[in-house]
Amino acid sequence: MMKFLLWCILLVLCWPLALVALVLYPLVWLLLLPFRVVGIAVGGALELVSAVIFLPVRLIRAI
Repeated sequence: MMKFLLWCILLVLCWPLALVALVLYPLVWLLLLPFRVVGIAVGGALELVSAVIFLPVRLIRAI
């Protein structure tokens, strides 16, 4: 909602820039999508390593 309000303000102040932003926003989103996927994969891998490292501690606590 905040992005939309900022875009409306930009549309009132400088409509050509607002139209350029409207066209470029989906393109930038598509360009950044692979980096988000890599970030999710790296986060999952780090969570797995953390779980493997802390597994002995959790087993000892359970006893």
